[in-house]
Formats: sequence, C-alpha cells, structure tokens
Amino acid sequence: MRSGIVLSLVLMGLAVGCAGRQDLETPDYEAIYDVPLEEMWPSVREYFTNANLPFREDKGSGVLETEWKQEFGGSKISGFWHRYLVLGKRETPTKSKLWIIRITKSMNKALSRPGKELEWGVARSLGSVPGSRGSGAPGDESFVSSGALTISGEDDEDRFNFPQGENGFYVESGQGNRDLHMEWRVFRSIAPHLEKKAPVTVAQKVARAPDAKQAAPEFTECGQEIIGLKRRAKTGGVMLLGELHGTQEVPRFIAQAVCQLVTSGTPVSLGLELPVENEARVTTFVKSEGTEEDWLKLMEAPFWRSPYPDGRGSEAVANMLEQLRQLRARGLDAEVFVYDHPKLSGQKREDALTATVLGHVKAGPGRFHLVVSGNIHPRTAQGLPWDKQYQPMGRLLKAQLKDVTSLDMAYDSGSAWICAADTQGRKLDCGVKQTKGKDNGNRFFVHVWDSPNKEGYHGVFYVGPVSASEPAIEKGLGRPSDAVPAQEPTGSTPGL
Repeated sequence: MRSGIVLSLVLMGLAVGCAGRQDLETPDYEAIYDVPLEEMWPSVREYFTNANLPFREDKGSGVLETEWKQEFGGSKISGFWHRYLVLGKRETPTKSKLWIIRITKSMNKALSRPGKELEWGVARSLGSVPGSRGSGAPGDESFVSSGALTISGEDDEDRFNFPQGENGFYVESGQGNRDLHMEWRVFRSIAPHLEKKAPVTVAQKVARAPDAKQAAPEFTECGQEIIGLKRRAKTGGVMLLGELHGTQEVPRFIAQAVCQLVTSGTPVSLGLELPVENEARVTTFVKSEGTEEDWLKLMEAPFWRSPYPDGRGSEAVANMLEQLRQLRARGLDAEVFVYDHPKLSGQKREDALTATVLGHVKAGPGRFHLVVSGNIHPRTAQGLPWDKQYQPMGRLLKAQLKDVTSLDMAYDSGSAWICAADTQGRKLDCGVKQTKGKDNGNRFFVHVWDSPNKEGYHGVFYVGPVSASEPAIEKGLGRPSDAVPAQEPTGSTPGL
C-alpha cells in the first residue's frame, strides 16, 4: 500500500467527517499522486467524463480542455462561463500531480483587465480620427478610395457579424486562475480508484431539499471557491453581510456562497433586505419552473419599480434569484426569505427586522442563515454617530443567538448603482457612482479578525473590483420574452 495515497485518504476521511460535509476547506498545497503520470491520467479522463464536462484532449501530452459551461446554466440573464484547462505534470518518475486552470468569462466587461480598451499599438486607420472621413470606420464611403491604412474587408465582416449589446461575448472579459479546490476535488475522487481500482465517482454529499422532485446531480459547478467561507458556515449559525447596494459582484458572491455550501452538505436559508410584502412572490418564484409567467409574477411587484431604485432591485439581484431557483430545481436545499419593513424607520424598523429574521432562524435550527442588508443593520455594537442609543439588528440578534458573525463588505475600486442626496440635499439622485476601495486581488474571500472592530463587525467579505448593476426593470427584465438566453461562447485556449 502506497504511503502517499494512504495519508491522503486519511485526510480525506477527516474532511468528510467534519460537520457532515465533503470538504471543510481546501488545503493550500498541491495534491500529489503516488503513481506515475501515465497511470493517473486515464482516471482523470474518466472523472471529467463522469462529471459531464465534455473535453478535447491533446493525445499523449497529458493536457485536456473542457468545453464552455455556464455557472448555474440556462439563465435568462447574461451570466458567467467557465472552462477548465487540465495539465498533468510529473513530480518525480513515480509521482505526479495535476494543475487545473479555471478560465472564466462574462457577457460583460466585469473581468476585463484595466487598460484593455486603450489603443496601445499603431491605430488601424493611421493618422485619422475615428468616425472622420477616411477613418476606415464602417459606413465611411471615403475609406475605399483613400490611401489611409484601414482594416480589411474580412475584418469588417467579422465586426458586423460579432454579437452586439448585451448578447455580445467580449473576448477581453476573461481571467485564468489556478483552481486548487478543483484539483483536490478531482484528487479525492481519483485516489480511491488508484489504490483499490474502484470506480471513479464525482458524487457530492449535498444538502437535498425535502420536497425535491429529482435527485441532485453528481457534479454542480459553483464558481471559484470562496476562501474562508466553509469554516464559518455551521448549521444553526447566522452570517450577516453588510453590503454596498447596486453592484454586480455582491449578488454573485451570494449565489456562489449558497451553491458552495449546499453542495457540501449544508442547507442554506438566504435572507434578503426586500419588503416583507414580497415574501410569497419571491419564495414562489424560487420554487417555480422559471417560465415567462413565473418571471412576470416576480417582476410585477411594485418594489422593482421604486422611484428611487437603490440597488436592491438590480439586474444582478434578479439574476441571483434565478440562480437560486436553478439550485432548487436541481434538488438542492436552498431557501430564500425577505425581511424588510420599509414603512417603519429608526429603531422600530431595526426591531421589526430583528423579529422577522429571528423567526426564520428559530424555525430552521438545522440550517445556516446568510442574511444580507445595507451595512448599518449588521453591526453588533450599540450606537450610530447621530444616535448613541441605537440598537442595530446585528446587536439585537447577537443578544438572542449563540452563533452570529457580522461581516462588512470589502472591495476594490469601481462603480455601483447608488442613491445619494443631490447637491442641494433636497432629493435622492440615483445612478452609477464611482466607488473607492482597496485592491486585495480578484478572489472572493471571508476573513474574520481576532476581535470585533468599533462598529461590531467581526470581519469582512471581499468581492474584488466592483461594477454597477442597473435596475432590473431598466434592463427589460419585466418582460421575460425580451431577456435572451445567454449564448455559449466559442473559441479555445491558445496553444491547445
């Protein structure tokens, strides 16, 4: 019996045993296979085949590339796509390892590197102003007879045939990152096969919804692992997220967090700061089949048409609800509730928020509750600058529950859809505003400090550079027939 695999299987057993989940946290070191690459590689191919991740392979090189697959899949709203580049490597003549690179692209430019839009080289129409005579711009009759250096007819044809607007897939909106979580996920499935010649399986210990009509799939894609999340998510616990409304990244963080937890065995209830009058409408949609009629019933609520859209009714939030609906449709135990009382204000509103959230927590003691709101409500310290006696929801919940973690939002600079007082301070001005943050990389993560800060936050959740998300109604989501399903990207990774 090979010692490397034995040790790895022991570690895997410990991970499975913790809190009843498949893997509590991904190790920060490489998984090493105690077999030569030639012996390991056939099992790698079998894993991706069983996971229903079609791939192309460069025969004999230990390299394969999966086809594009949409996160959550089938969304009516433009989403994110990923593929894996899998590289087999020789550690020693008798040991091997895998490198798995996750390549992510989006239907917008959220992942575009700064400066990609600038012309760094020689302009295609040398010495001309875009759009002027002789510029070579489409529709400029003079460029055919001018002597200017222009793009070719073939290039023009490609430009005209390229999808436009929201249906366009931008090549520059891509990132590639090494995915240790996927590497260990593959290792934990392959190692028993290599040791005992057992079948390669991709099964997960998922949290299955009690009313699920079908069994959860063996492989569910949930995006790049959120660092530090799983160790903080325990059944019966509450995690409060204080967000900046109106970004694309926070709803995506939430959808991925819920997906990653339910696919590792933890049932999740998500609390949203939406009016309680929408409770039945939201929960019905999440449990629906997602038809046009279901969409219309969701979007008919007056909330989505507020004269002061503050970001809580954004396109990204609507997309998140659709993603959660898809998790439910796959038999996974993800639930949603709403808890805002907008007709109240001040301390009365905090008391009402607390009572509603507390009711849901006590009704589901075997669940993990993820509660999202603006960043005043989650504070666990008493007082605000204008009211020293103020008791935020976070403080009231912590006084009545054993496990409450309050996290403030951390982000890199970008933009958000924000409602703020105008220069005269007479009314709210809602729209895209620039935001200033701190660069801590592109990976989502959760970090808890040794002790709370003065606002009572226990740590932060980080979402990377932020980008504004417009109100859902302004994006046409009130009419689902206008929301064209995202088109699958084409193309392959250079060199394969």
